[in-house]
Amino acid sequence: GVGQVRVQQGFFAIQQTCPQCHGEGKIISNPCPDCRGTGVQNETRTLSVKIPPGVDDGDRIRLSGEGHAGEQGGQPGDLYVQVVLKPHPIFTRNGNDLHCEVPISFPTAALGGEIEAPTLSGKVKLKVSPGTQSGKLFRLRGKGVKSVHGGEIGDLYCRLIVETPVNLTPRQKEILTEFEESMQKNAHKHSPHSKGWLDKVKEFFDNIKV
Repeated sequence: GVGQVRVQQGFFAIQQTCPQCHGEGKIISNPCPDCRGTGVQNETRTLSVKIPPGVDDGDRIRLSGEGHAGEQGGQPGDLYVQVVLKPHPIFTRNGNDLHCEVPISFPTAALGGEIEAPTLSGKVKLKVSPGTQSGKLFRLRGKGVKSVHGGEIGDLYCRLIVETPVNLTPRQKEILTEFEESMQKNAHKHSPHSKGWLDKVKEFFDNIKV
């Protein structure tokens, strides 16, 4: 009844787990046909899990008492659900901060204006200054997420992407050609970054020749 048996091997006697009771110290003569005497039975259930706000990729949610049954009628264990975030079509997350890209037209970037940007709580208006370059970053404080672990609410970073127009009509191409020709007369004034970059390239090749 101790679950161990003594086995003689030559001059040595060793103890090992009883092959009949498997260390339990007792044998069930008429075992249950469902559990075969183990006292537990496999069961599949679908549970509803409440996801708290701000949960992040890799976080675990504990469901008390929803794990495997305990031995000898003991308390059941817990079930841990690990969260895996699906990619969002608009936002990407970095800690408590959110990031998104907002496309704007070339005329809006050149002349300025107002655009709408998405947030988790609705749309907001952003004021675009004349001459805004692609990559301009707007920081919206408190428009990110709050972690379940505490701390301040993160920020939302909106990056403006100037979109090049496509599928132009012949007239639109003509207007853009006239516009480009007018820009060439004072290129250093209208495109200071391009002019500075070209000067650096010229200086680079001049130094190679020397």
